[in-house]
Amino acid sequence: MVGRAIGIDLGTTYSCVAIWQNDRVEIIANDQGNRTTPSHVAFTDTERMIGDPAKNQVALNPTNSIFDVKRLIGRKINDDSVQSDMKLWPFKVIAGVDEKPMIEVKYKGKEKMFSAEEISSMVLIKMREIAEDYLGPCVRDAVVTVPAYFNDSQRQATKDAGTIAGLNVLKILNEPTAAGIAYDLDKKATSSGVNNVLIFDLGGGTIDVSILTINGGTFEVKATAGNTHLGGEDFDNRMVNHFVQEFNKIYKKDVSGNPKALRRLRTSCERAKRTLSSTARTSIVEDSLHEGFDFNMSITRAKFEELNMDLFKKCMEPVEKCLTVAKIDKNMVNEVVLVGGSTRIPKVQSLLQDLFNGKELCKSINPDEAVAYGAAVQAAVLNGEGNEKVKGLVLLDVTPLSLGIEIYGGAMNVVIPRNTIIPIKKEKVYPTGRDNQHTVAFKVYAGERTRASGNNLLGEFFLRGIPPAPRGAIEFTVCFDIDVNGILNVSAEEKTTGNKNTITNNKGRLSNAEIQRLVREAEIYKLEDEEHKRKVESRNLFENYAYNMKDTINSTDWTLAQVDKQKIEDAVNNAIEWLGINELADIEYINDKMKDLEIVCNPIITKMH
Repeated sequence: MVGRAIGIDLGTTYSCVAIWQNDRVEIIANDQGNRTTPSHVAFTDTERMIGDPAKNQVALNPTNSIFDVKRLIGRKINDDSVQSDMKLWPFKVIAGVDEKPMIEVKYKGKEKMFSAEEISSMVLIKMREIAEDYLGPCVRDAVVTVPAYFNDSQRQATKDAGTIAGLNVLKILNEPTAAGIAYDLDKKATSSGVNNVLIFDLGGGTIDVSILTINGGTFEVKATAGNTHLGGEDFDNRMVNHFVQEFNKIYKKDVSGNPKALRRLRTSCERAKRTLSSTARTSIVEDSLHEGFDFNMSITRAKFEELNMDLFKKCMEPVEKCLTVAKIDKNMVNEVVLVGGSTRIPKVQSLLQDLFNGKELCKSINPDEAVAYGAAVQAAVLNGEGNEKVKGLVLLDVTPLSLGIEIYGGAMNVVIPRNTIIPIKKEKVYPTGRDNQHTVAFKVYAGERTRASGNNLLGEFFLRGIPPAPRGAIEFTVCFDIDVNGILNVSAEEKTTGNKNTITNNKGRLSNAEIQRLVREAEIYKLEDEEHKRKVESRNLFENYAYNMKDTINSTDWTLAQVDKQKIEDAVNNAIEWLGINELADIEYINDKMKDLEIVCNPIITKMH
C-alpha cells in the first residue's frame, strides 16, 4: 500500500501509531502485540534496541538506556527543568554546541553522543516500522503530535526528528486537539449542535489543557494552557525519593549512588503507581536491592496522594487558566475529557471533578490511544482519504505563547498574543530608538513576561545600512508568520530603502547539513540493526539444529552404531561450545560452522531412516 499516511503520538513514556482504514481508525499493535510502545532506546556492546526490548533490559544497563527524551527536545542544558531531570536520570547528559544537551552512551565499545532529536527519530523509526509491518513498505507520510504548550524550538526539533526518521511530516498537531477529534468521532452518533469540550491531557511527562468548541466538523481551540514538565514521571520520582529515604532509615545505606538499584526501584514504583489506581495498598519488593539488602515495604494510596498532593493541585492550575483565557464559565463546559495514562489516578479525577462542581468526567475514549487516533484522522484528511464523517474536518488551532520582540528599554512588545488562531500573519511598525542609528537588532521572544529577558529567546537578526536620521524618523515593518504547525518565521523591512532580513528560529536547531548527515547515519544504524537480527536468527538456527541432533541421538528407537553416535555427540558439543565462545561471530562464519555440523550429522541421520 503506497502513499498511506499514519498518525503518531510521540509520547514521553509511551508512543502509539494509528491508521485510517476501512472507514475507521485502527491502532496498530507492535511486534509484542502491544498497542503502545515504550519511548525507550538502549545501546549495548552488540546492538541497539528500541521500544519493549529496550525497556525490558533497563535495570541491567541503566547508563545506556535512554528514556524521557521528550523532556530534553528543543531545550537548553541550562534550563532549570533539564538540570533537575539530570539529577534523576541514570544516563549522562552533557553540553554540546550552543548549550544543546547531548546524551552520552557506550555503543559497541565506543563512546557515542546523540541529540534529543536523534533519539526521538529512533522512536519514530520504530513507529514507522510497526506501521510498515502491518500496511506493507513505503510508509512515509505522517502527522506527529506534540504538547499544545510546546514552544517553537520544541516543535522545530520534533519536525527535524521526523525528517531524520525518513518521514514526511504532514503536520505537527497539538495533542489535545487530536484527542478532541477522537472524542468527537466517538460521540458523533449521540451529540449534535455546539459543544464546549475541555480536554485534560496528563501523560508521562507533560500536561495540556485545551478548551475546544466543536460544531459539526469544525474544531475551534478557544484556549490552551499547560506545563511541558509535569506528569506521571514526576509522581514516580516522588515515590522513588520516598523509598530511598526509607531504605536509608532501615539499613543506614544510601541507594542513590547505585544506578542499577535506582532503576529497579523506579520500575517498581511505576508498577505500584498503576496498581494504586485500582487498589488501596500495594508493596515494593526488591531482593538484594543494594549491597545485598532486600527491600520490602508497602505503600497505601493515601501515602502516594500525600507525597504528590502539591503536584496534583498544580495539575489543576492550567484548567483554571484555560477557563479564564477562553472567558468560559465552568458551567458552560459540556464535557471534561480525560486523556493520558496519568488521568487514571483517582485523586487527579476527584480534584478535577470537584473543580467542575461534581460533574461526571468523560472516560469513554481510551486515554492511551486517543491522541494517535486523532492524529490518524488528521493524516487521512491531509492525504485525501477518509469518509464523509471526517472529510469536512476543519481545525482552528491556536498559538500557546505570546510572540513578540524586545523594544528599547528591554520590554517585550507582543506582535501575536497567545491563543491566537493559526495559521496567521501579522505586521507591526517600529521606529528607530536612537539618532543616526545605522543598525537595528531584532530579538524575537515567546512568553508572557513584560520584560523580554524573562521570556524564551527564539532568535536574533539585524538590519544594517540604515541611512542617518533623527530618532523615530525611520520605520521598520516587522512581519510574524506562524504556519499550521505553530512554527514561526519573522522578517523585517526598512521602508525607505527596502532593506529586508528574515529569521527562522535556528537557535539550537540542527542545520540542514546536520539533518542530512543524521538521515544517512539513521540508515546505517538501521542496516546494523538488520544485520544483528540476521545474526541472531542464524545463531538460533544453528543452536536449535545442534540441540535437535542431541535429542535425536538420545531419544531415537532406531539402532545407531556407537561410533556414529559418538561422532554426532562430539560434533554437537564442539558446536555448542563454539557458540558460547564466539558470541560476536559474523553470519558467514556461523553459517559455515552449521554446514560443518550438517556434513557430520546428516549422512548418519539419513541412514537411521
